[in-house]
Amino acid sequence: MAELSLPVLDLSRLDAGPEAAARFRADLRAATHDVGFFYLTGTGVSPELEDRLHRAARDFFALPETDKLSIENVKSPHFRGYTRIGGERTQGRVDWREQIDIGPEREAVDGGPAFNRLVGPNLWPEAQPELRDVVAEWHAALSEVSRRLLRAWAEALGAEPSYFDDHFGEPQTLIKIVRYPGKADPEPQQGVGAHKDSGVLTLLWVEPGKGGLQVRRDGQWVDAPPVPGAFVVNIGEMLEYATGGYLKATDHRVISPKAPDERISIPFFFNPALDSRLPLIELPEDLAAEARGVTEDPSNPIHALYGENALKSRLRAHPDVAAIHHADLVGA
Repeated sequence: MAELSLPVLDLSRLDAGPEAAARFRADLRAATHDVGFFYLTGTGVSPELEDRLHRAARDFFALPETDKLSIENVKSPHFRGYTRIGGERTQGRVDWREQIDIGPEREAVDGGPAFNRLVGPNLWPEAQPELRDVVAEWHAALSEVSRRLLRAWAEALGAEPSYFDDHFGEPQTLIKIVRYPGKADPEPQQGVGAHKDSGVLTLLWVEPGKGGLQVRRDGQWVDAPPVPGAFVVNIGEMLEYATGGYLKATDHRVISPKAPDERISIPFFFNPALDSRLPLIELPEDLAAEARGVTEDPSNPIHALYGENALKSRLRAHPDVAAIHHADLVGA
C-alpha cells in the first residue's frame, strides 16, 4: 500500500496491547492533523454485511422509476428519501448522481429552532422492504466504529476518552446510498463538487475497484481509490472547530465514471445531536502550538452548534426541497 496517497490505519491495533494502542492514537492524530483523510482497516465490519448492503443498493437503483420516485425527497420536509440524478448541488453546481438519504428514525418535531425541521421519519420503498433491515445493521456497526475512533481521538488530543461521548448527546447520523452513473462527456464531470463535510466524522464505503474520489493535498487533487476491506475516513468542520484548527477538514470531490461504467458508494456521517454545541478541547501545550486556527470562509461559516451546520448544508444541497417546505428560511 506504499503507493497510496492517504495513510492506512488499522483499528484492531487498539486491541493489541497498550503500546500498539498508543501507536494507533499517535498515527490517528498525525493523519488528521496533516491530511484530514485516511484509510481504516480492522474495523470488524463483516464482508457479508458489506455484500448485503451493496446488493440492496444495486437492487434499489434497478427498481422502476415509479418505485424510486414514490419516496422522492421533495415529499419529505426532513430531506429524506430518493434524490433523482442531478437533484443535489454542491457549491451551486449540479452533482451527477442519484441517492437515498437516511437519517435517525424519529417523530417530527413541531416548533423550536429551525434545525428541528431535520428531525423526522425516513421514506422507505414498499417495493424493497429488506432495505430497512440491512441499513439498520449497517448503522449499528458503523456507529460502534465511529465511537471507538472518537474515544481514540480524545485520548490522542490529551482529553478523557469519554470526551466526545459526554458532549455528543444522541448522535445525528446520515447514511447516503449513492449511485454515480457513467458520463460520456470528453471532460470529467462533477459527481460531487469540491467541499468539506459539515459535521464531525465520515466513514465511506466504496464499491471495490471503482475510483473517482479525490482529496486535496498540498494544493493538488490526488486520487483516493478504494482499498479492499477498508473505509475511507475523513473529519468534518466541527472537529476542526473543536481543536482550534489542529485537526484539519479537507476538501474532496468525486469525478463521474466514464460510461458505461458506474459506481456505488455509501458514506456514513456520524455527528452530534442537532442541539449539541461541541466545546473547544484544551489541547496540551505542544499540540496547541501547532493549531492553525479554524478556516475562515465568509461563504461557509462554521457554527459551533451542529444543527446550524447541518441545516445550512441541507438547504444549499437541496434547493427544491427548501423551496417547497422551508420557503421562510430561503427567502422564497
